[in-house]
Amino acid sequence: MLSAEQNDRITRVGPSKPAGGLLRRYWQPAALVDELGGNRPIKPVRLLGEDLVIFRDETGRYGLLGRACPHRSTDLAYGRLEDGGLRCAFHGWLFDVEGKCLQTPAEPEDSNLCRNVRHKAYPVIARSGILFAYMGAGAPPEFPDFDCFVAPSSHTFAFKGMIDCNWLQSLEVGIDPAHTSFLHRFFHDEDPKAGYGKLFRDTSIDSAMPMTKIMREFPRPRIEVEPTDFGFRILALRQIDADNSHVRVTNLMFPNAFVIPMSREMTITQWHVPIDDKKHYWYAIFTSFGTPVDKDEMRRQRLQLYELPDYVPRKNKSNNYGFDPHEQEQDTYTGMGADINVHDQWACESMGAIADRTQEHLGQSDKAIAAYRRLLRAAIDAVEKGDAPPIRFDATSAKMMIGPAAIDGIGPTNDWRGYWQRTDAAKRNAASWAKLP
Repeated sequence: MLSAEQNDRITRVGPSKPAGGLLRRYWQPAALVDELGGNRPIKPVRLLGEDLVIFRDETGRYGLLGRACPHRSTDLAYGRLEDGGLRCAFHGWLFDVEGKCLQTPAEPEDSNLCRNVRHKAYPVIARSGILFAYMGAGAPPEFPDFDCFVAPSSHTFAFKGMIDCNWLQSLEVGIDPAHTSFLHRFFHDEDPKAGYGKLFRDTSIDSAMPMTKIMREFPRPRIEVEPTDFGFRILALRQIDADNSHVRVTNLMFPNAFVIPMSREMTITQWHVPIDDKKHYWYAIFTSFGTPVDKDEMRRQRLQLYELPDYVPRKNKSNNYGFDPHEQEQDTYTGMGADINVHDQWACESMGAIADRTQEHLGQSDKAIAAYRRLLRAAIDAVEKGDAPPIRFDATSAKMMIGPAAIDGIGPTNDWRGYWQRTDAAKRNAASWAKLP
């Protein structure tokens, strides 16, 4: 249970807010590369409470500028891409990706105004289908050599979706191993071969037991949290019988991402990125250790659930998330369909725009949530005091990163730790691109 003041410190993300100051010291997803794939690669975005415009210039460079032109605050999202930058449609002022004013064409030829103007600009870099922005002070950190960043393009797929509540609610759901046995419970097991691109549809590694059955029949996991160089590792152990346990290994990638297993072949690396205090996007990179990702099928599945251009869920609070009481009685625990993103969305949004954590009563199954809040609060305090933000990588440490391991499997109860480590090593050894420990 937190005080109202403590809750505000870890949820509010504006430029002057403690959590906003921390999140700005890390690369944050700002858009999908696909969103700038048309013949006019300009898109307005709202990120961490700031109104911005992201674009790709004529040479292929990406930029992220303040949306309001510094001349008289007109909307640069309607600007023109020409002459090496983004030109305001009002008076023709031209800005490059670094925010440098290149031209003020309505001013006299001998005017010095242009050289004295510098617009708000943030660096942008493309990684695995996502455009990441750095909005903080000082030099940005290096990207770690994690699987989602080193895998070839053929083996990754990126997507996103909007959630109508504060970012922290969804991040905490993502690092909660206990909820899957209830929120994502299915009363019937389907053929795993029909589950491509869907979470909790595969059979567990080293077992023919469907994941849906494991989650349904073993709802009391033993949870362990282990500190790592990137945040912490979460281990959920469900004992199947005297000799065997289901081992699920997931990860908190500080400050606002997690890495989880999706199937035998795929992992999901997912960020929860604030639009502002009361809305956010999830961004995910699906990474395959086996065959190349079927991107057309992955996109087709998700476009059935999300409406472009803003990636708004088709099932939402306005239509009760598709709730069907007959389905809840016969097929799924929630009655909200088979897509777990809808389940998670309902759970997060039903807490309110910003969850009131003064009313919580955490239990043993919330061990990872408690650990994350301690880490987050300590990091916010450090940055606010002027100390260096924690868990950022330089060029040397970034190259030392491997994984993180994300495993779903059934192994020996008396050697569950050795089991998941061997399983991860075998998966990496089979993938030609993966780094080995």
